[in-house]
Amino acid sequence: MNTEEEYGSKELERDLGPLTFGKALWAHRKCREISQADFARFLGISSQSLCDIEKGRSIPSPRRAAKIANKIDQPEVFWIRLALQDMLRKESLDYTVSVA
Repeated sequence: MNTEEEYGSKELERDLGPLTFGKALWAHRKCREISQADFARFLGISSQSLCDIEKGRSIPSPRRAAKIANKIDQPEVFWIRLALQDMLRKESLDYTVSVA
């Protein structure tokens, strides 16, 4: 890669795959150095539910995504968009979600 080339979200997605709700939540938890069990307790969900979300086996509803966003003091719109995008991707629908 040319060192002068800009590395943005498209390049990140190309190298690591699409940003998903689970990946974003995992990254949030890891950056704060919180165990999965403690984070699940903080969110008010089971450790298994958190594990399923982080691994992409489960996609939270928009309402649950908003609740999680509020718990971690993050913008609802970002987390809802990720959840909806994951739902579309799961159904092999090639659309991009835009939330106003």
